[in-house]
Amino acid sequence: MGEISETISERVMIYEKSAGAVLFYDGARREYLLLHYNEGHWDFPKGHIEGSETEEQTCRREVKEETAIGNIEIFPGFRHVYGYNYRRKGQLYHKDVTFFVAKTTTREVKLSVEHKGFVWLSYDDAVKKATFDNGKELLRRAKDFLSLQGF
Repeated sequence: MGEISETISERVMIYEKSAGAVLFYDGARREYLLLHYNEGHWDFPKGHIEGSETEEQTCRREVKEETAIGNIEIFPGFRHVYGYNYRRKGQLYHKDVTFFVAKTTTREVKLSVEHKGFVWLSYDDAVKKATFDNGKELLRRAKDFLSLQGF
């Protein structure tokens, strides 16, 4: 009977919702921030929406928690959602992540315990470094959006 309940629990998918940012810095050249997650992948700052937070509030909180960067300017007009499935401890999950484009005036990063590294990269290098295809596509959309906005 235990075998049947394990099979049923594996078929139940838990839904999660997160928010984050494609964070960039304009210095001598435009650079995008990628975080090296403890699980091994490179991606943008993001995290779970808590309580009654809006997606934008979550984005700001997560960027600050994960990088200690508190001064971000979120650009209106860009909101991109992608979803993916994953498994943790035998349980299936579906996560939808809403991303914004945000600019910062600092390159100083203090990582949270969730990450083991970070890097500021040009667009081309960031596309190469991002682990997942949805992150590469997100970065492409963010760059196109900024170009259309004259940035």
